[in-house]
Amino acid sequence: MFERYIYHGKEKLRCGYTTGSCATAAAKAAAEMLLTGDIVRSITIMTPKGIALELDVQNSIIENGYALCSVVKDSGDDPDITNGISVFAKAEKISSGVEICGGEGIGIVTAKALDQPVGAAAINSVPRKMIKEAVSEISEENGYYGGFKITVSVPGGEELARKTYNPRMGIEGGISIIGTSGIVEPMSSAALVETIRMEERVRKAQGLKNLLLTIGNYSDDFLTEKMPYIPDKGVKCSNFIGEAIDSALEYGFESILIVGHIGKLVKLGAGIMNTHSAQADGRMDVLVTCGVLAGADIKILRKIPECVTVDAALEIFQNAGILERVSEILMQKTEYYLDAKVKNAVKIGALMFSNKFGIIGQTSSAKELIELITEEYNG
Repeated sequence: MFERYIYHGKEKLRCGYTTGSCATAAAKAAAEMLLTGDIVRSITIMTPKGIALELDVQNSIIENGYALCSVVKDSGDDPDITNGISVFAKAEKISSGVEICGGEGIGIVTAKALDQPVGAAAINSVPRKMIKEAVSEISEENGYYGGFKITVSVPGGEELARKTYNPRMGIEGGISIIGTSGIVEPMSSAALVETIRMEERVRKAQGLKNLLLTIGNYSDDFLTEKMPYIPDKGVKCSNFIGEAIDSALEYGFESILIVGHIGKLVKLGAGIMNTHSAQADGRMDVLVTCGVLAGADIKILRKIPECVTVDAALEIFQNAGILERVSEILMQKTEYYLDAKVKNAVKIGALMFSNKFGIIGQTSSAKELIELITEEYNG
């Protein structure tokens, strides 16, 4: 077991290693078996992060003309859907160079602006570099001056990919072999943000000028039920609203519309752009402020901080007859902070909904942005 830990607060979490590290280790072991004729039980690789990994090698086969083996992915304490999969590599001799191919269960790139060109196997540039360096090391150690063809495969990868973002991002038929550091750090915000950035790049490469940001499954369900005329071309940004806006500006989108459940988006009324509860809560504080500005009675206001959910607080305002006014003020505050975030460089708006109350409100530009997105996404 790979023994490396990081801390989130007081919680100690074990790190793992990426599919890229697995593919590299399997490729290196297969190349060594092909040149020596000996079965390899474990192999050591150096990750881009400068951490050496000694990994067990399984399913080793040496036949005429090729060697094959696998390494099991270990994500540590990160809730990664690829944890436990077997990443295989097959090594064959060629005249020169290192040719890296995707086999069973490896996706094919179908959209522009991804790490690899359209039609290529979804094996990203860092794992490709790791594989080339690893098998070149084996060549040097064994006095071999020819090249290798390395075929990476993941049995069951096509089925697994249906549970990932790959189909939305333009990768079909399997999973991606990824990793920039070689190491999986549990709860890695950087990895999630890079996924958001990648999906935005794909949308931009598809020619979209107006970006729809959704927060999660609630947003998707709401759009499917209430706005079915908007095709599924949005980018799911989870809690990372600020980062998603920043990258949208970087990539040159002309407008941004955020659609999400008020339980998350209410925090925009205080300028909170990362809505994860570990970063900031402030939901009831925002609603109390909106209630004060709406003229709520002090007895009403004292009930709001006791609410566990935003819906419960909204019900209190509704019973007091001021929900509509509270919503108007919330939208005004949200609009102020969103405009400040983009420095008025692009049009930006938000639509908030509740499972109980439906659409709670929208900023002044939201209606126009919905029309722009509907027209463009159906074009």
